[in-house]
This record gives sequence, C-alpha cells and structure tokens, in this order.
Amino acid sequence: YTAKNKTDKAITGVATYNVYPPSAGVYFNKIQCFCFEEQRLKPHEEIDMPVFFFIDPEICDDPSMNGVHNITLSYTFFKTDDVNEDDVDDED
Repeated sequence: YTAKNKTDKAITGVATYNVYPPSAGVYFNKIQCFCFEEQRLKPHEEIDMPVFFFIDPEICDDPSMNGVHNITLSYTFFKTDDVNEDDVDDED
C-alpha cells in the first residue's frame, strides 16, 4: 500500500483493516502489517507501507466459502490527535 500526506503539516495516525466478505476473515492471516504501528508522514511525504499475509488453504475445504471467488483487503487511516509537526524527524 502507498500513503501520501497531501497536507502542509505532519500527520500521525493508525490504520485499521477490513476483509470482505467477512466470512473470509477467519482465513486471513497477517504476518507483517503497517497497521500494527502508528504511521507518521511528513508534509507531502509519500511512503510505501508493507503488508504480508496469506489465506489459510483450509478455506478450500469450507463449504460455506464455495461461492467466494474474490477477497478484498482494505484499510482506513485514522488521524491521531497526540502529535505535532515537531514530533516527526526531518531526516530523509
């Protein structure tokens, strides 16, 4: 995933994920995700945010999943209130 801060101020926030259809969520396993930690972006900064996951192969043995041909992973970013621009390093 890529995130871009389109503002003139630093932003800190957290991301939550959603798996659709919800019934597939039990088979969705995250190994590494940017959503495990707060993310900080400098003004106008764009960063790649890694996520590594796998779908448990047992999904194929679940008759309730027979009609599922696509699984969608999405994220929502929520800005946190406890940061100001001085909290973000200016190093590149």
